[in-house]
Amino acid sequence: MMLGPIAFTAPWLLLALAALPILWILLRAVPPAPIRRRFPGVALLLGLKDDDTVTDRTPWWLLLLRMLAVAAVIIGLAGPVLNPRDQGDQVQSGPLLIVLDASWASARDWPSKLALLDDMLSEAGRNARPVAILRLTEPQPVAFRAAEDWRSRLSGLAPQAWAPVPSMIERARAALPDGAFETRWMSDGLEHEGRASLLADLEARGAVTVYESPSPIFALTPAMIEEGVVKLTARRATPGAARDVMVEAHGRDPQGSPRMLAQMPLSFEAGAMTATGDLSLPAEMRARLTRFEITGQNTAGAVTLTDDSLKRREVALIAGRENREGLELLSPLHYLEQALLPSADLLDGALLDILPANPDVIVLADVATVSQAEQDALLDWLDQGGLLLRFAGPRLAASDVSRTEESPLLPVRLRAGGRTVGGAMSWGEPKALAPFADDSPFAGLSVPGDVTVSAQVMAQPDPTLADRVIAQLTDGTPLVTRKRVGTGQVVLFHVTANAEWSSLPLSGLFVQMLERLAVSSAVTLPDMAQLQGTTWQPAQVLDGFGALQDAGTLPGIAGERLITDVLGPDLQPGLYDGPDRRFALNVVGADTALTPVTWPARIPVEGLARAPETPLGGWLLALSLLLLMADVAASLALSGRLWPARAAALVLAALLLPAAPHGAQAQSAADKELAAASEVTLAHVLTGNTRLDDTARAGLVGLSETLFFRTSVEPADPIGVDLEMDDLALYPLLYWPVTPDQPIPSQESYAKLNDYLRTGGMIVFDTRDANVAGFGASSANGQMLQRLARPLDIPPLEPVPEDHVLTRTFYLLQDFPGRHSGRSVWVEAAPADAEKVDGMPFRNLNDNVTPVVIGGNDWAAAWAMDDRGNALFPVGRGFAGERQREMAYRFGVNLVMHVLTGNYKSDQVHVPALLDRLGQ
Repeated sequence: MMLGPIAFTAPWLLLALAALPILWILLRAVPPAPIRRRFPGVALLLGLKDDDTVTDRTPWWLLLLRMLAVAAVIIGLAGPVLNPRDQGDQVQSGPLLIVLDASWASARDWPSKLALLDDMLSEAGRNARPVAILRLTEPQPVAFRAAEDWRSRLSGLAPQAWAPVPSMIERARAALPDGAFETRWMSDGLEHEGRASLLADLEARGAVTVYESPSPIFALTPAMIEEGVVKLTARRATPGAARDVMVEAHGRDPQGSPRMLAQMPLSFEAGAMTATGDLSLPAEMRARLTRFEITGQNTAGAVTLTDDSLKRREVALIAGRENREGLELLSPLHYLEQALLPSADLLDGALLDILPANPDVIVLADVATVSQAEQDALLDWLDQGGLLLRFAGPRLAASDVSRTEESPLLPVRLRAGGRTVGGAMSWGEPKALAPFADDSPFAGLSVPGDVTVSAQVMAQPDPTLADRVIAQLTDGTPLVTRKRVGTGQVVLFHVTANAEWSSLPLSGLFVQMLERLAVSSAVTLPDMAQLQGTTWQPAQVLDGFGALQDAGTLPGIAGERLITDVLGPDLQPGLYDGPDRRFALNVVGADTALTPVTWPARIPVEGLARAPETPLGGWLLALSLLLLMADVAASLALSGRLWPARAAALVLAALLLPAAPHGAQAQSAADKELAAASEVTLAHVLTGNTRLDDTARAGLVGLSETLFFRTSVEPADPIGVDLEMDDLALYPLLYWPVTPDQPIPSQESYAKLNDYLRTGGMIVFDTRDANVAGFGASSANGQMLQRLARPLDIPPLEPVPEDHVLTRTFYLLQDFPGRHSGRSVWVEAAPADAEKVDGMPFRNLNDNVTPVVIGGNDWAAAWAMDDRGNALFPVGRGFAGERQREMAYRFGVNLVMHVLTGNYKSDQVHVPALLDRLGQ
């Protein structure tokens, strides 16, 4: 039954309100009025006043008070609900289809969509309505099933990193069942081709309601580099007021750990759809960039990945002869400088002076011989992955280098002298280039007809020669040869780097060949001709929230699909490794338009926020009790047994009594910040579950007491923090117990949490389920952990290794139990190049504080103490249980000391003492 915004779960009880008039009459008749008798002696009392008077009938206001109390009881028992979930729904029975765009744009408010979806499923479950969910980014045949079945799968629903395309929408249309059903469409706010036809099909089957978030949509286009400056462009879907967004540049620090390297604001002018900015970074830092993202958006469209286009390579140019004044065009390095200057950082100097700078490429133009010291240094550099690019010339042709024995710094043996064709003393014509073989790094490049070779150095025939030729002339003579040296390679152009022996340096093919050899940074996407016949292997892919995931077993794709195909399950955005470079395939391209969706006027469009469903029965019953208390006080006062002033004080005390404890326990934000800033303060996240929050506080109280008596740390009383309201920077450690029903933080809270993690804070996630082998994926708490942690900037994790600094910050530990025993605790993974040195008990990781610790051992319950220092919860049995509790305390001490001292116990100065403690 609905009465405006209020519904009643038991409306038949309201019939009792009809008995209120009868109750009024009964109350007026009780007590009965006294019989009036005339008595002559009463005349003696005339003129006297009695201060204590008693009325002979119940006053009307007291009757009204009693009537209101009875009415409050009746209405309260009828189950009134404010803003019931089924208010305003068009269809309350029959099948319900929920359509999700589930694109990258949906990720910006995905927690709100899931909360709304859960409410819809709860409502459908109460009404016994079958439900089906259709995702347009992954359309599947529509199957209606019980709402509770879908509720158990909500944690597995996630947006994809692409948008619905016409082919996907057509599959969705084909998947629609026959018959009538209601449709609720959760839109991402963007226009997608084919949406109108799907909407028409849905309207033909029943009512359609659209749910859409009003929050703006932002996206980043791929970063470009011009003259050493990174150009960034942000876009928004709808024009609006002037607004600034912050763009973060992420990469790896010198130790290889992911970090935020820079920030830059981009400003949208009023009504503008784009905002641009220039980010100037040193070449060394620019080479370590991996991604740019808009702060607080958490969508794949707000992320742009970087590839080789931003990593300007350092190239050292060394020539065998000096330039002559006025003859720059004859310089061996002139054409190389012109080809490489836009896309590489050029180094100049002596070979032994340049090698310590570890350039990516060293070019030797007509350098015949090098000293033994230079050769040894070059071989060491090649063994570490360098590229030595050599060009022939008169000096190399006239030398005896690599004649009888192959030089380590040349890919083939050379014939004495050289070969000249097409000159005045030659009968032949200049030779053209042959098409490149399929296994050549130049495969797919078109050969201009005007590129000719008039002279070259010749390679000696050899059994290995055919495998080392990567380009040749039309007569079969090698033009470019290559061989591997360690992890590096040596490449020889059998012509000069200038135009003396060939016209190759004058053509665009020369620049393309340098790009294929990874001499220069490829600043543009390869064209169709370059991509044909190549296979690109996905290394990492983006999810809908903009987080990079390992590509796993995804198959390689044909190179031309990077240009021709649209993003989808078979071509996901991410990083792809090709034959000679890494390419970033981003969600938003340079020409991608963000067009907001426009729904027909006949379609109702609602927001994602729904008024909370508030039961009013408890409030009305409490009101009836207060009215009855007021009735008792008033009756006593009317009977002369209680003074009116005392009655008023009694009623006032009854009204204020429930509020007193709340006011005593309330703690203002200013008091919390002052307490946290004054001393070391541990904190726990308030989950809304009073019992769990009390346990977390008691656990931190017990840990603080242990720290006070065993270490030099003297923490203050722990504090419960509200992620939406409190400043997190004041707390070195946040203990976060996970429950299946705790609310998802807002986007603003996640922005604060990410800043907290990036600035040295630690969050200890405790699923309390003793099942963390797969991050608790098999439990409800673990599934909630995945939802809570998805928007967080969490680095790669690994189980705590035996030599992690957390095992020795104060106590030497190998297990980390709580109320549950187990060692499945996850921390930030060590760098990939961390190796153990012989004779050392642990690796010199020099690690920072791990930003997160994830476990499920219920540490707070093991630490929890009451005011007298007694344990609140049992741990195990007997001596073994107390030993487990002691190890839990020791783990807590190590945890806090790790937060406060970082990598202090990873320094080698502690090795002798640790070896002595370890008995080695």
